[in-house]
Amino acid sequence: MVYRRTHQVVKRLAARRSAILAAAREAAAEGGMAAVQIAPVAVRANVAAGTVYRYFPSKADLISELIAEVSRDELAAIRRAADAAPGPSSALAAAVTTVAVHTLSQRRLAWGILAEPVDVDVSASRLASRREIAGEIAGRIDAAVRAGHLPAQDTALAATALLGALHEALVGPLAPDNLDDPVKMRDAVQTVTLLALRAVGVMDARARGLVVQQTLLPTTKALVGA
Repeated sequence: MVYRRTHQVVKRLAARRSAILAAAREAAAEGGMAAVQIAPVAVRANVAAGTVYRYFPSKADLISELIAEVSRDELAAIRRAADAAPGPSSALAAAVTTVAVHTLSQRRLAWGILAEPVDVDVSASRLASRREIAGEIAGRIDAAVRAGHLPAQDTALAATALLGALHEALVGPLAPDNLDDPVKMRDAVQTVTLLALRAVGVMDARARGLVVQQTLLPTTKALVGA
């Protein structure tokens, strides 16, 4: 007789996997990717180390899936914010603002996801993460171009450039050290969003209006502590 997992068993296994990933995320947020080790993660998740290995055969598998999960969460947040916007230009501003806010609200984790050196190969997961986010930004730029709000341009290249600028400015080695302060965080979000909108061709007055619009949204205010 072929064994079939019951619904409850499937739920329990999924919950355990989620708990392991949550523990890995907490470790990375506190201590960077260097803190994502099998034994400490097992302790945080209240499971045996062998249980972690059953779900993730290696540390590379665990970190790769952590990167994928964090990226899925960010992508979903970007889409929610952009889809709720009243028009394509507002949607682009919402998407950029969401990237900035998510990066600043979890800077250590963001750096770990993006570029922190690790002793295992997670380059494929990192590349997939960046490609998905850049693709979403490119789609928002393309929609604004098709609506006549932006000049024609290479939207894929523009999105990649914007994403690189956001990450370098907010979490890269040259990023300011004082961005944990809510006022500084809000100012940084406004600055990079304005920069991004101007870069793709939004006129200055319109760009400033879109930035103010985003800052006044309840979700943005809550995240930056405004």
